[in-house]
Formats: sequence, structure tokens, C-alpha cells
Amino acid sequence: MSLSIQTTWLSGDIRSKLSSISKANFKFVELTEHDLVNSTEDGKDLKALLFEYGLKPSILQISSSLKGIDDNLDKKTLRKLDLKFEAAKSVGSNLILLKSTILKENCVDLSSIERVLKYIALRASHYRIRVAYMNVSSEVSISDLDSSIKIIESIDSPYLGLALNSLYTLSNRSRPSELRNVPIHRIFHVQLCDGYLQQSNSEDQVKYSDMLPGQGNLNLAGFVKVIAKSGYKGNWSLAKIDNKKAEKSFIDNAHDAYRSLVNLLDEVERSDPLIRFETPNIPGRVYTSGVEFLEFCVDDNSHNQITKMLSSLCFRMERKHISKAVELWRQGSVNIVLNNEKKGFSRNSFLEHGPSLCAIGLRVRDSLDTVERASALGASLFSQAVGSSELEIPAINGVGESLVYFIDEQSDLHRVWDIEFNPVTKLEAVQPCGVRRIDHIAQTMKFEEMQSWLLYYISTFEMEKKPVADVIDPSGVIYSQVLESPEGEVRLNLNGAEDNDTFASKFLTNRFGAGTQHIALLSDDIFETSKILEASRFERLKIPGEYYNELQQKYGLAEDFVKKLRGSNILYTKNNGEYLQIYSAPIFDGFFFEIVERRDQYQGYGSKNASARLAAQSNYKQSDRAACV
Repeated sequence: MSLSIQTTWLSGDIRSKLSSISKANFKFVELTEHDLVNSTEDGKDLKALLFEYGLKPSILQISSSLKGIDDNLDKKTLRKLDLKFEAAKSVGSNLILLKSTILKENCVDLSSIERVLKYIALRASHYRIRVAYMNVSSEVSISDLDSSIKIIESIDSPYLGLALNSLYTLSNRSRPSELRNVPIHRIFHVQLCDGYLQQSNSEDQVKYSDMLPGQGNLNLAGFVKVIAKSGYKGNWSLAKIDNKKAEKSFIDNAHDAYRSLVNLLDEVERSDPLIRFETPNIPGRVYTSGVEFLEFCVDDNSHNQITKMLSSLCFRMERKHISKAVELWRQGSVNIVLNNEKKGFSRNSFLEHGPSLCAIGLRVRDSLDTVERASALGASLFSQAVGSSELEIPAINGVGESLVYFIDEQSDLHRVWDIEFNPVTKLEAVQPCGVRRIDHIAQTMKFEEMQSWLLYYISTFEMEKKPVADVIDPSGVIYSQVLESPEGEVRLNLNGAEDNDTFASKFLTNRFGAGTQHIALLSDDIFETSKILEASRFERLKIPGEYYNELQQKYGLAEDFVKKLRGSNILYTKNNGEYLQIYSAPIFDGFFFEIVERRDQYQGYGSKNASARLAAQSNYKQSDRAACV
């Protein structure tokens, strides 16, 4: 049971596609007739090219019509069919994929389909090349599959079988268990493709298709498990249902595809010890118990900016590195590291992206297992020289060329603050504002990158995704994807921006790429926190007055309560609990902090307030420009 990918997932010529597929560790590739037609190579040369990249064809998909195939076959039509088999033979494929759409021009009913397939099976036996038939009608269901099975069983040829595609099978909410009725010896090929189903007018509609496993919400694990337990031994191939350019791209590179497929099959393996695939033997997904630290790369000027912000948030500097220009600022369980070193990764990150969050430290059970899984799934490991009294903390590359470090208690890693840092001798007395821990981290990137980083997170860590939300900015739309660890210890908000003038897009432009745009800090009493922040001269975002007029009408809130919200520029929303938010003024060309309070186990992120926040940030930018004139 080898891993395969269809060439249509990738852009470029056939050589660049095969190169990418090979580098991503695939051993099999699903070819289409377009690969032959659009290639400068003929069939034999393409076969040599496959050999050069260490690849084998899993199947050749027929793309052109077989118009004219019926009971009265002439020599011209016969030759057209034979050319399909000869093309497969020339590239070394012993399997052809035949979709029902290829036959639609001359097969108007099941009996005519059966007649044509019977003849195709006869020619297949002559060439000793099997044909996998796939029903791709516009409303495919299990009942349609049953019709195909009856035809295949009636013809009863070892050279004619079925091809299954997960999106066609599951897009109408069919249960994977219904596949148990499919004769396993008739399944020649299985394609995997995710999709995002959305209910509209009591019906399920496919909002997005041609997604990699994990990007959508289909039960692919159930689909694979039923087929694998039945005894299927063929390839598992990532394949699109629409070979034309999609409205949105859900794949960044072949490594994303490999990561998504291995993660899916690994999940199925762990659910049933009797199932085995040809995948790497890797540790399971990693449980993250919290954020250990956030690290900012700064220079002298930006160091002054962020220390002013942190001081106004009632953080205090508690430790300094034993040999480097690195400081540890703390409040509650929040550790913020400011790195002003003149060499090394932090400095390079500063020169590339300016002052920004350059690293995140996550608490895990076993840091070595974590990097083993991440690297097996295509993540790049990071290392740099460390001093004699410093720890080598395992790390991988993350969003926007940042780093993700892993801290565990299996070694001395959890003692990093004691080992590498000295306490500040004269601590300034600072009243905490009530911040307990990091609530969530928001990272901004292009939409295409968002899909890639979604796979990165859910395949490496025990994180579940929530439905994508559309956030309306005055200048466009931002797509927000939430990821959470099982108990909410780590929450991530991935914001996908398109090429427009949104606040998120400007952040990407100013930073020269993706990165962390804001950090949310959790308070148990936001009004008390607000009072302390006011005394510490914290500069908060000013919310337009009309927001509070609408708020009172929307939720029927008491006038005194709304007055308190307005007086402190606190945003409010209610949905199975209450959520209150304060935003800082932005620094570093768009980075900002957020203070939140969750009441009655509220689980959202205040998405209904996003428009008000974005409008306030836009107003702030305009007033800031005016002040500079």
C-alpha cells in the first residue's frame, strides 16, 4: 500500500512536478493524458524521466473523450481505444483510470455503459493492463456505486474494476461503513481528496473541494479504515476531482501533500493495530500543555518601544542572560524574551523582518519525539552553536521563518531560566494587572500559506481545527482558522489575507512576510485589569462610540454595564458565555496585544467584534499619520 500523488496538484512542467514529488518522498505518481500531451517528452522519455526521479506510475488517467465507442466499432474508434493502452504501456503503467464522464457522450443508460465497459475489458485483457472505472456523476452516492459494482460484477473480468474517490463518496454525508459491501477484489485504485461541506437550506453543499486530507471536514479516516480493513492492497493516491485551476489554492508544495497523507494514514494505523501502511514509523501527534515563552528580536530602538509597552502591561524584567543581550520579562505564567543580540538567528530575523516575534516555545512531553515526528513529516530542523553554559533546545522552523522550540521535563530544558539566566538583583516593585497566561496567538499569512501551516500544526500536534470564519475588514476579507489543543492550553488563530489593503495585508507587506501579529493575554477580571492598566498609562485602542450604541440594542445590556465598557474601550460579545476584550495600540508596523476575559466557559474569539477592532485600528493608523505631518 504505497503513497501516490496526482500531478495535477502541482504547477509547472512535468519535469518540475516529478522533481517536487520525488523530493517530498513519494514513490508513486498518478499521471494524466495531459502529462503526455503537454510534455516535450514522448511516452518512452517520460518513462525514463520517472526512473530518473525514482518514481513509478500508479495509474494513467484517460482525459480525452472516447466518443464513438458503441456496438458498431470501426477501425478508427478501435485505434483510439488501443492508443490509450499503448500510452499506459509506454510510461510503464499497468493500470488505467476511466471516469464515467469520458463515456457520457455515447452512453445514455446503464446498459450502454455495460456494453462499452465489456469491450474495454476485452481490450484490456489483450494488453494485460487493468482498467479502474469511476462513477463521477454530479450527484454521486453509495447507490450510484452499487450500480457500478453490479456492472463490474456482471462483466466479471480480472482486468476491470473500480476506482473510488473519497470526495465523491462522502460529499453527500454517506457513511464510510457502507463501503463494506464493496467486493474488495474489485477495488483497483483509491483516490483521497478532502472537501469542506457546509449546510445550506438543510442540505449539504461542498463549499470547497480539492483539499488535502485534514484541510476539509470529510471523514477520511473512516473512509480509509473501512477499505484497509477489507483487505485493499493498492495505492493511496492524492487526487483532485477538478483538474482545472481552483478558485483558491489549497496546496503550497508536494511536502504539504506528503505530510497530509502520512498524517491521515498514521491516524488510521493508531486506531487499529492490525492495519499497516508503507509509512514512516514515527511518534504520535504531540500533546502541547502550554506556551513556555515568546521571543522578540529587537534592536535598541525597538527594544525601547516594546519595554515601554510591556511595562505599561505591568510586566517586569526578572532575569538577564548570563552572556547575551537577552532579557526575560514576566507576569503570571507569561514569559516574554527580548533578544538584542548582534549575531545569530535573532539578529538575522531582525534584519529580514524587522522587530517581531521570532520564536515560540511550547511545553511538550518529549522534545526529541516532537522533532522526530515533525522532521519525518517534512519540517526543517533548526540548530545553531550554543555556549558552554547554554542548553541546546530542540527546534523546528515555523511560520514566517520564525522558530518553534520545545521544552520538556525529560531533561534540563524546563530549567532553562535557572541555567541560562541570572536574576535581576534590584527588582522594581510592579503591581500585576491580573494577566495569568497566554490565551491565544494570532499569526497572519497569505491564504495559500494558511492552508500549508494548518497542515503543519494539525499533523504535528494534537490540535483540532474549527470552521473557517470570514472576518470583514473595511478594505476586504480575512479568513480566520482557529486551532486548539484538547484542553485549550494552546490556541492559535491563523489569519489568511488576500492581496488587498486590509490591516492584515499591510502587516505582511511591512514585515516582508508571514508572522505573529498579535498575542492575547488572559485575565480573570478585565475591569480590574483595565483600572490597573489605566494607572500604568497603557495605550489602548479607542473603539468608536457607535459600537456601544449598537451593542446595547443587540444584547439588551444594562446601561451602567455598557457605560463601563465604553469608558474602558472594552469590546463585548455573547454566545454560550461572554467574552470581553481590550486591545493595545499597534507597534512594530501592525503588531499588538490583546487582553481578554472568558466568562461561563466561552469558547470563541470574539469574531463578531473583529470589524469594530479593524475599523478602530484603521482610524488609529490615520490619526498616527496625521500626527506625523
